[in-house]
Amino acid sequence: MRVYIPDISEHAGHWIFEGYKNAWKKLGYEAVSYKKPTDIDCDGSYMLMANDTFLATHPQSLKTVEKSVKSFIQAQPNTFPQPWGRHPNFVSLASDDMIGALNEMENVCLWSFADKNVFHPKWKEVYTIPLAYDSVDYTPIRDQAVKYDVCYVGGWANNGFNEKRKILIENFMHFKKSGLNCGFFINRGISHQQEIAILHNSKVCINIHDAYQRALGLDTNERTFKSLGLNGMMISDEIGQLHRLFPNVRTSNNPTELVEMTREIISLSEKEAAAIKEENRQLIMKKHTYIKRVEQLLSL
Repeated sequence: MRVYIPDISEHAGHWIFEGYKNAWKKLGYEAVSYKKPTDIDCDGSYMLMANDTFLATHPQSLKTVEKSVKSFIQAQPNTFPQPWGRHPNFVSLASDDMIGALNEMENVCLWSFADKNVFHPKWKEVYTIPLAYDSVDYTPIRDQAVKYDVCYVGGWANNGFNEKRKILIENFMHFKKSGLNCGFFINRGISHQQEIAILHNSKVCINIHDAYQRALGLDTNERTFKSLGLNGMMISDEIGQLHRLFPNVRTSNNPTELVEMTREIISLSEKEAAAIKEENRQLIMKKHTYIKRVEQLLSL
């Protein structure tokens, strides 16, 4: 069976849907990337992954969805609390008519990264499918040259309000003054292999989310799963969904507390640290890979 996966070249969506593409292939499907409806061969049997932004941009794609054996549509919220509700990143672009048409299609399954919530009032049932770990493209690389006490790899991730930059700077300034060996790489353009090596070999990974994620608590970023899948030891800011998925991960929104947590973790014996890391890695592989997410989608 052929499966069409969105081809997103910018922001985290690229890595997310590459993870899904790798997972579909691993499960024996023919996974094909597409950018527009005309990239999809509607003559044969196929399944489709899409999002409502894509559908709104290409209204004719409703016919493509209708012809698919099964379509997995990533439904975006219709509204968010202020101030984020004013920003186009967080408002569905799909019209009421389009949402209504999708709701009536029996072959369409609606899903979201976020936990079930009141922000999908116009859609039929929306299933929660969180982000995951790409166990195909993120296999560990040993490199003692990048064995930092604490590491972070990511970007400023400006959501339009540029809130995350302030959060990152506030946290990392405390770490830089701590005397710990910090490997923080923000918008550094490091290679895929370098990212894997840094995350895998460091003693602790730190994870920081955006302001809206902290406030709403409904979704976690992909770094959560990469950090636990590659390293196994992570501290993070406080996010509702993260607590629900990984209750044993230590969290705080206080930079001083995050530094102290890091000190406590790196003071563990090698045996103690290795046991915690292995337990978390096994949990990711058992429940939180993109392969597991595809199996979830197929079960809907």
